[in-house]
Amino acid sequence: MRNLLHSSISSNFISTGTGLKVHYLESKPKNYTKKSPVALLLHGFPELSFSWRKIMPGLTNAGFRVLAPDQRGYGKTLGGAKKFEDNLEEYNLFNLTIDIVSFLQNLEIQKVDLLVGHDAGSIVAGTSALAREDIFKSVVMMSAPYNGVPKISEQIFDDTIHKDLKQLQPPRKHYQWYYSTKEANRDMHLKSKKKLHQFLRSYFHTKSADWFKNSPYELKSWSAKELAKLPEYYIMKLQDTMVDSVIKYSPKNKKYERWLNDEELNFYTETFFENGFQSSLNWYRCMTSQTQNNNLKIFSGKQIEIPSMFISGEKDWGMYQKPGALKIMQKKTCKNFHGIKIVKNAGHWVQQEQPEHVLNLLLNFKNSLN
Repeated sequence: MRNLLHSSISSNFISTGTGLKVHYLESKPKNYTKKSPVALLLHGFPELSFSWRKIMPGLTNAGFRVLAPDQRGYGKTLGGAKKFEDNLEEYNLFNLTIDIVSFLQNLEIQKVDLLVGHDAGSIVAGTSALAREDIFKSVVMMSAPYNGVPKISEQIFDDTIHKDLKQLQPPRKHYQWYYSTKEANRDMHLKSKKKLHQFLRSYFHTKSADWFKNSPYELKSWSAKELAKLPEYYIMKLQDTMVDSVIKYSPKNKKYERWLNDEELNFYTETFFENGFQSSLNWYRCMTSQTQNNNLKIFSGKQIEIPSMFISGEKDWGMYQKPGALKIMQKKTCKNFHGIKIVKNAGHWVQQEQPEHVLNLLLNFKNSLN
């Protein structure tokens, strides 16, 4: 990994009070002092701290001490349940938030000036900002809108949607519930590095701006008919694996070289080949559970009060995969919301596809608060 990172970025480990030995990337400005502002970057799936390599140097040049951990179940971070049969509780959002707070405490960091989360990391960032505004002073959520905590009597998801999806022609299923099955890790943890590399290449490709079928728009409702308009990597054919869903769209050219070349992708391949996907899929098992996030209901009705913003690529279906989520985030979840920023020529992996644009958005947001 060393030759793939800017010289300002170091690779480190720290033990926390949550049973983890966290691997994290760190970059400090040349004039660093303990008063330097801190930026904390939280990755999503199937990503790593490595996913922030392109914007870390720019944030450091702007004076930030930048931290990007491999979160529980990911990368080189040690500890945490690895098997499907293991206790799932440690992966719920409440405990993932505790992981972040513990990580900061062990680094003796009392304040984070800029918290950024992408994909599933956006949900952890949102929950952290909701729970601990005393630590986090601003938050940027990327690609996955954060809807806060539902009402105490409200179910997180409508379970009837799965029956309705199966009635479609062809029958379909939702990817998050597929990720919650025991079969998902077996399907994706391919025994050949070459095949795993091809799968990950196809997965990153189909969710990027490079794939011609990504022309997202807002859906009308959480219904099978509307959800079926989403690409197959979100609403899969019932009998398909995720590998089946994306491998047929493997890129025919090397446009991807501009943002994720084969050497960079190989870092993901090597990591997931060694670790498998189960521990990271446990996040989805908690997110789709009606019970695993009950402990968050203590925050029911609470808004994110710190300044917040949302960033997404213009070719990213992620911001529309849950109909109405953008409006809920903008109108109800965030009290001090600074807008939705759409990045051109970017898909789901916005900070990798268009790092300079994302960096400018982050810095402009933070500077507007001073």
